[in-house]
Amino acid sequence: MAGSTSVEPFAGLLAERYRAEHPQSPPINVQGGGSSAGIQAAQSGSAEIGMSSRWLKEEERGLETILIAWDAIAIIVHPSNPLSDLTLNQVGEIFAGRIENWASLGGSDRPITVVTREEGSGTRGAFEELVMGGERITPAALRQDSNGAVRVIVAGDPGAIGYISLGIVDERVKPLSIEGVSPSQETVASEAYGLVRPFLFLVRGEPQGLAKDFIDYVLSPSGQEILEEEGLVRVE
Repeated sequence: MAGSTSVEPFAGLLAERYRAEHPQSPPINVQGGGSSAGIQAAQSGSAEIGMSSRWLKEEERGLETILIAWDAIAIIVHPSNPLSDLTLNQVGEIFAGRIENWASLGGSDRPITVVTREEGSGTRGAFEELVMGGERITPAALRQDSNGAVRVIVAGDPGAIGYISLGIVDERVKPLSIEGVSPSQETVASEAYGLVRPFLFLVRGEPQGLAKDFIDYVLSPSGQEILEEEGLVRVE
């Protein structure tokens, strides 16, 4: 398996649980690389299962797309940041580089450190689509190659803002409400929170053997319960 670094930790956990229940099963190798890389790996056959945290583009069609869960993109700041809510437009203005100090938003007089994901990231692609409306993220932003790296930077910088999968938000960072709605499993399921993207498995043709068994496990009630426990929203 290869692809989205957002899906990777959840797929890795599922693989561990699957192996625990099927000790005679061959190992399942889970690698990152980003959504675009996962799509390419599935297309080329270098991975039996690709992982993506965005829908496929028109030129990437031809793969079997399997929705395994829904995830929210959480906008995160340092826990010491006094702000708790932003509008979608304000987030876009920050990431475009037009709002450069927290004081402009009623916060502390402190420069804003913008932290983003690298090009090709499914998280970045979804963020650009849902927040930026086709506008470019400021070139001054710090680019990181995983959700975990974004979390580390934001956790260590009181002026930072970034975006990560809701499923890996922890006490080191503070998720902001957007338009008065906080990101949670409940607000994602009710469609009240708007920054939502799919977690996908991708296969070329009908899955066979271990790949099919693993996908069936992920979509089973026990697999979906694991994903729900980890902060994602199960698929019906």
